Amino acid sequence: MNEHQLDHAKGLAREKRDEAGNNQNQQVAATTQTANTKKKKVISSDVILSVDNLHVSFSTYGGSVQAVRGVSFDLHKGETLAIVGESGCGKSVTSNAIMGLIPQPPGRISAGKVMFKDMELTKMTKKELRKVQGVDISMIFQDPMTALNPTLTIGEQLMEGVRTHTNANKAEAKQKALAMLRLVGIPNPEERLKQYPHQFSGGMRQRIVIAIALICEPELLIADEPTTALDVTIQAQILELFEEIQAKTGVSIVLITHDLGVVAKIADRIAVMYAGKIIEIGTKREIFYTPQHPYTQGLLNSVPRLDLVGEELQPIEGTPPDLFAPPTGCPFTARCPFAMEVCDHVHPATTAKSFTHRVDCWLQDERAQTV
Repeated sequence: MNEHQLDHAKGLAREKRDEAGNNQNQQVAATTQTANTKKKKVISSDVILSVDNLHVSFSTYGGSVQAVRGVSFDLHKGETLAIVGESGCGKSVTSNAIMGLIPQPPGRISAGKVMFKDMELTKMTKKELRKVQGVDISMIFQDPMTALNPTLTIGEQLMEGVRTHTNANKAEAKQKALAMLRLVGIPNPEERLKQYPHQFSGGMRQRIVIAIALICEPELLIADEPTTALDVTIQAQILELFEEIQAKTGVSIVLITHDLGVVAKIADRIAVMYAGKIIEIGTKREIFYTPQHPYTQGLLNSVPRLDLVGEELQPIEGTPPDLFAPPTGCPFTARCPFAMEVCDHVHPATTAKSFTHRVDCWLQDERAQTV
């Protein structure tokens, strides 16, 4: 290669390098612009859901299981409330009671009420509830594979809700279904609409379940363990999808989970459940940084942390109480390292630590010793 050819080759390499740099700068600028224009969610002061002193029990051969015992909370428009707690504490029963999905018998809502805007859901008939379910209130169930019908195409399952609850014809329902698949990030929606659930991955199936729940544009979305069966990468994508959809549509979300990592990502407020009761409720910052109930502290201490090298996990010793015969006092007494005699006999009153932070614990009483 002579000197002229060498100079020409260097010139071409310089031009390609400059072009690549310009493309990279354009991509960075586009990403920055997208981040800056990303719509933020708005939380209203309007209460969209109010649960007041809800009691749910199930009759069995062994007796009556008191699964939910006096649960109360409010949810504001555009807000995400996470209900956390270990398995069997009543999270899913609470969500099913809100949706009107408690099988009666053996289940029974023995006391309390659930208000959705100005409608009392607990007094509605099945026919009246059908007009609310899937339209105003939707639910995402735990396992997307069992939530989808393996004998129907994804398109049929998406369009069913639209055609049942609206006056849309088949063509309009199909366009709505395609739009929802695009919203939840399913590529090639026209082709995917004709496919069956087994032709999708776990993460894709979960996106489709979310699309089915949102297709009638509900105001309240109940997500029951929506990321349990997913790996961490897909889990992060689903959580980002929730945030994007909430910012675009303003939907309120009740998130049922036992994963505190999920809670830290998207929740605005957190309700901690134990043995059928909400024992502490507060904002995300209040629960994570100033937990007051020993059970909440135990949950946080049992989460693995990257900043503690060589430290052993601190499990919560013992097991939850038997809800066939729940304790009269604090349900956490048998496992609590700070339990006092009064804890075993009398349930603690609710103490307001702030306008948003409430806890049921005798340690908050002024007569209790500081721990």
